[in-house]
Amino acid sequence: MKRKEMLSFKIEKIYLDVKAETNWVTRHILKSLPDVPVERVEDKKNLIKQFLPITDPIGMGKRNLLITHFYGRRLKPCPGTSRHICCGYYVINPITNCPMDCSYCVLQGYLNNPFLTLYSNWDDLLQEVESFLAIGRPPLSRLGTGELSDSLALESIFPISQFLVPFFAKKNAILELKTKSTEVEHLLSLDHRGRTVVSWSLNPPQVIEEEERGTASLEERIDAAKRCQEAGYPLGFHFDPMIDHEGWEKGYEGLINFLFSRIDPKRVVWISLGGFRYPAQLKGIAEERFPKTRIFLGELFPGGDGKFRYFKTIRVEMYRKMVKWLKQVSPDLFIYLCMESQEVWKEVFGWSPQNSQQLNQLFEERVKKFIKIPVEYRPALLGG
Repeated sequence: MKRKEMLSFKIEKIYLDVKAETNWVTRHILKSLPDVPVERVEDKKNLIKQFLPITDPIGMGKRNLLITHFYGRRLKPCPGTSRHICCGYYVINPITNCPMDCSYCVLQGYLNNPFLTLYSNWDDLLQEVESFLAIGRPPLSRLGTGELSDSLALESIFPISQFLVPFFAKKNAILELKTKSTEVEHLLSLDHRGRTVVSWSLNPPQVIEEEERGTASLEERIDAAKRCQEAGYPLGFHFDPMIDHEGWEKGYEGLINFLFSRIDPKRVVWISLGGFRYPAQLKGIAEERFPKTRIFLGELFPGGDGKFRYFKTIRVEMYRKMVKWLKQVSPDLFIYLCMESQEVWKEVFGWSPQNSQQLNQLFEERVKKFIKIPVEYRPALLGG
């Protein structure tokens, strides 16, 4: 099913922080949206107060764009979960909020202002990344932009990829752009040198249709991935969150078969599996915003970190079957679990990384099969 009509989103108004008014990024965005009214803002706190109280700030934020500066750190370790294996990923946050609207999105429980916020001090962000990579970080550190927004959804307004991809092409680090969109046109002509992994979050068509509003269809996502594969990009896929629903086995097995009827598994650098999990405050917000959602009907119980998860037996069964179906496609696929304990790893794979550091090392070994590493970096990578 084609969902192009659902992908279009409309910015109804731009709120421009006067401190960002002369920035080159701001000029680019305003040029991209010439017909959208602009309101100059001198005090962001007062601006937010004008909208309070708001019954649905997340929904309203899909339509209003705030252009401003960010003065704190925008590059941070992935928050992960205590007592669980973490892959050593770092997140870059150039944008907050997302024009897509998934029922399970954790941002609903964290964001309370009615704006898509794009930070215009882009040069500061690149300098922050530059400094991060220069202070003895391991080669092939992995960084991504998909935590607080979809990595590519706003490409038509401001093509972040045109600045990040060439930047990382000259670094011994890996950029991941994670998306549920088809916005890859800007990527195809860039000299990425294999340093950018373009990845897609995937679910069966039924889940996409019911729970992932404003996203591309499964077919459209895979078509976009194929275009990136043909442009030489390594690919990643994230079956996360996996949703336990009636017919899930048929849905996910069919998804895997369809995916690899179009995509060469030899060009897939990693695949993650993660069960649906959520902080306690999300349920009430999501059920109010999505009264027809069925994602909370499963057997979900709070864990030691306070997040609700499926019973371990349910998660293990889902993971085992996914691994089986994926390995039938190619035994060489690199599959990992997101935010799971050593115990779950062992039940799924028969082994587990000793700790997060070892998993990070396995990622480095995997990545070096896809890109050429300058000689001067190899001793550090190999532990020599």
